[in-house]
Amino acid sequence: MSIEHAATWTGDLEQLRPFYERYLGARAGDLGMPSIPTSRDDAIAQSTGLAHLAFALGSEAADDELAARVGTDGYRVVDCPRRSGDGYYEAAVLDPDCNRIELTA
Repeated sequence: MSIEHAATWTGDLEQLRPFYERYLGARAGDLGMPSIPTSRDDAIAQSTGLAHLAFALGSEAADDELAARVGTDGYRVVDCPRRSGDGYYEAAVLDPDCNRIELTA
């Protein structure tokens, strides 16, 4: 089983776009790549939020490197790379809208 896509709301697409492009390889309009979050004025959807988005990076080293780079670039790392209680090797960072992004090995 895999997640086909995930969506989140933003009031500032131009602030969010560089984060997803730089760190997660997203490209607006590219098929087969994670999509850029889109902006829409929908108070109900925006108030529900989401728990997190998780991206598998393929290795613990890749997880360590990306978490460090995100933190060095001034974004908040809320959980340093570690083994979670459910067995994942993961780090957690916040995007510019404070959505939790889990980076897994």
